[in-house]
Amino acid sequence: MQANYAATVGFFDGVHVGHRFLIEQLKSEAALMGLKSRIITFSIHPRKVLHDSFQPQLLTSLEEKLELLKATGVDSVEVLDFTPEMAKLTALEFIRDTLAGEMGVRLLLVGHDHRFGHNREDGFNEYEGYGRQTGVNVIRAERYFTEKQKHISSSTIRNFLKAGQLNEASDLLGYNYAFTGEVVSGYQVGRKIGFPTANLKVVPEDKLIPGIGVYAVNVEWNGLTLPSMMNIGYRPTIDNTLRLSLEVHIFDFNQDIYHQHLKVRFLYKIRDEKKFASLDELILQLEQDKAFVLQRM
Repeated sequence: MQANYAATVGFFDGVHVGHRFLIEQLKSEAALMGLKSRIITFSIHPRKVLHDSFQPQLLTSLEEKLELLKATGVDSVEVLDFTPEMAKLTALEFIRDTLAGEMGVRLLLVGHDHRFGHNREDGFNEYEGYGRQTGVNVIRAERYFTEKQKHISSSTIRNFLKAGQLNEASDLLGYNYAFTGEVVSGYQVGRKIGFPTANLKVVPEDKLIPGIGVYAVNVEWNGLTLPSMMNIGYRPTIDNTLRLSLEVHIFDFNQDIYHQHLKVRFLYKIRDEKKFASLDELILQLEQDKAFVLQRM
């Protein structure tokens, strides 16, 4: 016999503090009603299905998102494949057939500004009515905000990261942003000037890359957390290429890590990328950057 659930539905990119506030409400409502708690999310961004040209800049890969969602302590996390067929469902059909019929949802907690169903034309009042028709108690979640930030969303966090505002992004995520990169061959210039770097290709490719600049980061590799610094930019002193370069210098490290994967966790921005008059000036600045990071460890 299928269990009965209190559930909430969303993409939950980043699983930020607003999402976790919603999930805590879900757990409380489930306990009050004697139901199990369930988070229902999607394997790919719905807009990617609706618009072929849409390129999401994700805060979390599916694997990262599921790890964060499961860590909230809900009874289950279910992943739906958002398909063109699902996109055609009305809100009523989605509540009746998918949520109530297939997934045992008896209570649906709707985010304060969340909309679903074909063309997203319905609002909370309509959802309540569909719930009455289908035996689902539909309730609206309280809105989460802070004194500094009245509107908290994944888009807000993306904008902070693109602007290099890591403190603001971390406050809303509840953790330091990270991405995983495969080490690929680079220009070998860093090794010649005493700052060998691992050149990274972000995996998956639709993960967001923070804005251009030099950052203090931790690199997670082989069970170790390694203090490092990273440059995201166009190497203006060396070759002024048009190709964005992601280079991480791991302090006091000398291992062959080609084709391995590193997780880079961003701590704070050190400075903007700039063009120096000579390689000697660049080396001096890199030494100062390293000393600055080590002093703050």
